Order: sequence, then C-alpha cells, then structure tokens
Amino acid sequence: MLDQEFEEIIGDQSKQIVVDIDWVEDEDHSPTLEFRADVISDEKYPLFIKGSYNPLINALTYALIHRNYGRIYALDMGKDHHNPSCNNVGEKHMHRWQQSMRDKDAYNPSEITANASDPVAVWKQFCTQAKITHSGKMSSPPPIQWKLEI
Repeated sequence: MLDQEFEEIIGDQSKQIVVDIDWVEDEDHSPTLEFRADVISDEKYPLFIKGSYNPLINALTYALIHRNYGRIYALDMGKDHHNPSCNNVGEKHMHRWQQSMRDKDAYNPSEITANASDPVAVWKQFCTQAKITHSGKMSSPPPIQWKLEI
C-alpha cells in the first residue's frame, strides 16, 4: 500500500460501523476478551476492526485492518513498544501505516487520554482519531469469571 493510499483511507470520513459491539471470550478461553466489526465506507475499502482487552494486565488494542495489507492503524495500551529506530515509545502507542515500515513504527498519541481500564471511553477516542463513525453501541467488557477447580 502506498502512503497516499493510506492517507486517503484514514482521511475518509465516510467510514462507519453500524453494528453494536459486544466483547466475547477469546477462543483459547484466556482472560482476553475480543470483538471484530466490519467497517463500511463510500469507497468500499476492505476494512475491519479487531479489538482485544485483557483486564488482568490492563492491556487494550484496537486495530484497523485492511484485508489485503494487514494492520494499518492501531492503538495499543498496556504493552511496551520498541521502534525499529531503537526508541521505546511506552505502553500507550499508536501504529500508523508507512510504506517503508508497514505498521512497525509507533508514536505516543497525546489525543488518547482515557485509560485502558475504560475500553468504551478509549473506543470513542480511537474512533475520533481514525475518523470512524460508530452508530451502534459498544458494551462494557463483562467482568472476569473466575473458574474454581474442585
């Protein structure tokens, strides 16, 4: 994907998600909760969003994924990131597609002020940054269900 193509996708304000988003257990039954939602637009870009949240370690990810190129825009919270240029950007960072680096380089997004422990508030800020309108609602993650071994 060319940088110009990425800029067109990220700048397109017709991107939207029209379904409600509910968190579900991941397939491995770990503490991580997940969701996936298609992103529609006037230009019909092949996009979807994946979210994951692990409340035990307070780690949250929202990733905009292009079906042909992979992850093109993502927010990670609760996970350190080391850029290829050897600088550490910390536990809250944004990945933005670049033709030369793909999604390997990240920066600290000052616009994201909500905490990972509030995934719904972070979601609203992420959607604003990605220029995505979500006309449905996002449910709060369900509480952790501890399983007792008997």
